[in-house]
This record gives sequence, C-alpha cells and structure tokens, in this order.
Amino acid sequence: MRNTNISEEILEQLEQKFQNINQKTETHLEGLLWAKPITYWDYIQTDALLSLQTQRTTLPDEMVFIMYHQVNELLFKMILWEIDQISHHNKLETDFFAERLMRISRYFNMLTTSFDIMGDGMEVEQYMKFRNTLTPASGFQSAQYRMIEFASTDLINLIDHRFRATIDRNTPYEHAFEHLYWQAAGKDYKTGEKSFLILEFERKYKATFLTHMEEFNTINIWQKFKQLPEIDQKNPDLIKAMRHYDHTVNVTWVMGHLNAARKYIESGQGNGEATGGSDWKKYMHPKYQRRIFFPELWTAEELKNWGEEK
Repeated sequence: MRNTNISEEILEQLEQKFQNINQKTETHLEGLLWAKPITYWDYIQTDALLSLQTQRTTLPDEMVFIMYHQVNELLFKMILWEIDQISHHNKLETDFFAERLMRISRYFNMLTTSFDIMGDGMEVEQYMKFRNTLTPASGFQSAQYRMIEFASTDLINLIDHRFRATIDRNTPYEHAFEHLYWQAAGKDYKTGEKSFLILEFERKYKATFLTHMEEFNTINIWQKFKQLPEIDQKNPDLIKAMRHYDHTVNVTWVMGHLNAARKYIESGQGNGEATGGSDWKKYMHPKYQRRIFFPELWTAEELKNWGEEK
C-alpha cells in the first residue's frame, strides 16, 4: 500500500510537471521504456574527457603538464559556477553568500596546494625541452581566470596601479580594458606595442571580456558583500572568509605558481624567459601586481606589505 501511495504521488507530480510545459505525460513515460540505463562513464563523459590530452612531443612528462592545466581549468569553471550563484541571486542572504564563498575558497585552496604536482612531478630536463614547442602559448591566456577576476571585485582594483587615478566608473570599458594590470605583461615596455601573445588572446576573448566586465560591474562578489545587512558586513567570521579568499587568490596561489615556475625557468637550462615572452617575475609577483580584491578589508600596513615574501 505504501509503495502504491508513493507511486500515485509521483505520477501526480509528473502530470503537473508536464502540464506546466504543455507536454503529454504518457509520451514521456513511454520514452522511458526505450531509454538506456545511465552509466558512470556516460554521465561523466569519461571517454571524451580522457581523449582531450594531445601531446606535441614524445616526452612523457608533457602529459603531466597538460593534465595539470586541464584540471586547473575545470576548477576555474567550478569557481565561476559558484560566483554566478552569488552574483545573480536576487534575494541574497548572508548564509548563502558565506557558504558559496567558502566553496570558492576551497577550490582555490586545492589549486594552491596542487603546485607540487607540477613543481615536483616533472623532470626539469624534460620540461625545458617540451616547453619550447609551446611558444608563444602561456598560462597568461587562461580566459576563465580573467573572468574570475572580473566577477570578484570592482574593476578599478584590476587596473594597473599606475593608471588608477585616471579611471573611474564612468570610464568606457574599452579604455579600462587597455589599462588592466596584466596588459603590461604583454607589451614591449619601450615601444608599448602588444606582443603576439596578447594580440591572439584579445582576438579570441576581448569581446567576451568586455561583456563580462560590464555584467559584473554591479554584481561582483564585493558589490554583493556590500548589499548584505550592515551588521553582517561587520561579522568577524565573514570578514575573515573574505580576506582568506582575497589572500589565497592574489598572494598564496600566485606565489605557488611563481615558485613552481622559478624551479624550471631558473634551472640554468634555456634562456630564462617565459614561453609567452612576458616579464614573468614582475607579472607574476603580487607585490608588483598590487592586485587586491577587497582593499577596504585590509589595514594600511597590510596593503603596504602586500605580497612581500617572509
């Protein structure tokens, strides 16, 4: 009797569901007769996922390099998925905001602690050989990472600190784009001309970036934080979570990346240059980037010493 009642309740819910979209319940139920049972490999798309690793060389450790960066991109997608839930929530509550923020932080914690996989997981000699086949590609060209930045903070905090005084909320996005902090890494500092690295990056993603910059102008993580009740904005635990996210993304993760790069690029093998041709030490080091998502949550002394290695 209990199973019958449950079945009747489910059938009623299905009937209502399909009525709401002007569909016939019988047609969908009959379709189930011919549907194949779901399997793990079909649901996860395992075969497709494992077919995406294509080496350019015969060196085994190149596979580590490829898969590591693909895992990074998957985590970036997870981060953007959570940020979207915060940013596009019409009636955002503090508990929801805090819980999603911690999810995002955990993903970046995972990214931060994962550098040993690449840093200690490849032979220097192999890396210095296969990296020459990657020029002029660079991790600089991760579009998802740029979109995480746009969705995390007010745009002014991503502007090269040398130009911040000349840019405000009324500045056209196109102009602001040309003064983002990472633009300097793709330009010849003598001529100001853009490298092939950044020209290709912009050809592929500039329109997407401009759209993203405008979309998140008023709904980025910082703006959503400022929309929470004032008493919650002063909550020490929430402030700690915001600071943790800021420091993890803009210092801890960046320094992990920098230190992994140092091991290989400064190994004495090769010319010591990044594959994309950027001034990688200044571009990557947080004390030069001065990128801080939530500067209002840090003291003057903390801001002054931002990114300093201890």
